[in-house]
Amino acid sequence: MNRVKKKGKTFWALTVIGVLLIGCLGACGKKDDWRTKDVQVIDDNYRTWYEIFVYSFCDSDGDKIGDLQGVISKLDYIADMGFNGIWLMPIMPSNTYHKYDVKDYMSIDAAYGTMEDFDELVAECDKRGIKLIIDLVLNHTSSSHPWFVAACDYLKGLGEGEEPSAEECPYYEYYNFVKDAPPSNNWHQVGSTDYYYEGIFWGEMPDVNFGCQALREEFEAVMKFWLDKGVGGFRLDAVKEFYSGAAGKNVEVLTWVNDYVKSIKPDAYMVGEAWDGLATYAQYYASGIDSFFNFEFADYSGVIAKTLTYTGESNSAQAYAKALIRVQNAIREYREDAIDAPFFVNHDLGRGAGSLRYDERKIKMGAALNILMSGSAFVYYGEEIGMTGSGKDENKRAPMYWSADASAAGMTRGPLDMEPQENRFPCAEEQIKDSTSIYSFFKDTILLRNQNPEIARGTVARLEEITDLDIAAISKTYNGTTIYVIYNLSETDEKTVVLSAEQYGYSELAGYLTVDGGAVTLEGDTLTLPSYSVAVLR
Repeated sequence: MNRVKKKGKTFWALTVIGVLLIGCLGACGKKDDWRTKDVQVIDDNYRTWYEIFVYSFCDSDGDKIGDLQGVISKLDYIADMGFNGIWLMPIMPSNTYHKYDVKDYMSIDAAYGTMEDFDELVAECDKRGIKLIIDLVLNHTSSSHPWFVAACDYLKGLGEGEEPSAEECPYYEYYNFVKDAPPSNNWHQVGSTDYYYEGIFWGEMPDVNFGCQALREEFEAVMKFWLDKGVGGFRLDAVKEFYSGAAGKNVEVLTWVNDYVKSIKPDAYMVGEAWDGLATYAQYYASGIDSFFNFEFADYSGVIAKTLTYTGESNSAQAYAKALIRVQNAIREYREDAIDAPFFVNHDLGRGAGSLRYDERKIKMGAALNILMSGSAFVYYGEEIGMTGSGKDENKRAPMYWSADASAAGMTRGPLDMEPQENRFPCAEEQIKDSTSIYSFFKDTILLRNQNPEIARGTVARLEEITDLDIAAISKTYNGTTIYVIYNLSETDEKTVVLSAEQYGYSELAGYLTVDGGAVTLEGDTLTLPSYSVAVLR
């Protein structure tokens, strides 16, 4: 038996006072109870990941550029929030601030520190149960990489009528060179020669040729180097462009990467960026790579933002629940053990606060809609305090807002071409002290996820009997146990959901989230949810 009731907004004053008193005496005590439960975090690849742009995160030496020692200094902050995974954006030597154009795959960029700093970071992460993965950019190198420099110098030195030979210059085959200009802006001239090289993203990022076995062996050495250093795996950049427009070839490359990495470290975790719709990126799971980022739910046009900012049945709580099933089924067509990788925003997208129009209640609810999804949930640094950033890429990678004092220890200057950013919510050091802050809501959400392993690992099903458009009611089953996650996504209305404990087999309200600090209550079979809230029954 189940039903949903909507409570009106007009009550007799006496009734309101009575309800508040009863709630405070009874339910408020329960509110604290769930937070005190023990957490036994499972050591597997279903984790809650924190993405860090080192350049803008935390400075340890006063030069206003973030560094690895700065990351180390904030590990307790990260762990205290409940994160048990960190993804570092590129840390290898590069000519750019973003470092996606690698010059040396086996070194640390001097601005970030030394290899000894990295070794210390790995060791400190291990002490806290944090798995560290690093960005691995295989699609292209820097135009300053020695491989590319040698290949171009060789081509420039060819005499009239001479044809290039990989026997004379092995690096010639590491890239995609052609003679005469192809009809595309993706090709760039080698000096004043008749030769051109492919560079889809930028002329200073030449694309590599995965048809070259010698190149693959170079990359195998790179992967082994970092795995031997203790990294827990890799975030794989731009996997859809290894062979642009050829998913089958890309899957072959990824299968090779997966097989090699797992032969070195069977429990390594890899997540790929195949920036496209579900029908495209789902195919990539056939490679064996653990995860691919879930672009269906991300950004201002994704499921999360639409659910919270648009009206109508297609953007309702029911539609959100159906989308969870749709993604789950699509990726499992290719692999049953696939691990989804939901995220709301990352370094390439405008900050979530802007997508949700700086509405604090919606920002909090957006965190719940992301972090409570199955799979490995990813959170971009600064989202936990509602940071600002949109427009050019530099703006999306602004300094972590640790302190309201820009000169405070740890604060960075951000990318040089960044436009001034005005954060609309308090800094981290202030939000940590506020139990009603965005930070505190993120922390509670991650705690709820960590307390209930079914949230990350469970197979999702809808409770189709519940038809209220504002209610998303789902079950998650893992290892023989089923929990129920009930969302009230009404912006204004409290809802009651009657769910038979005898029929569904739950015995308690295991935890809940409310954006306004109120309480969810369970009396018998009746669950009462304030507007914008989530409850977990088990």
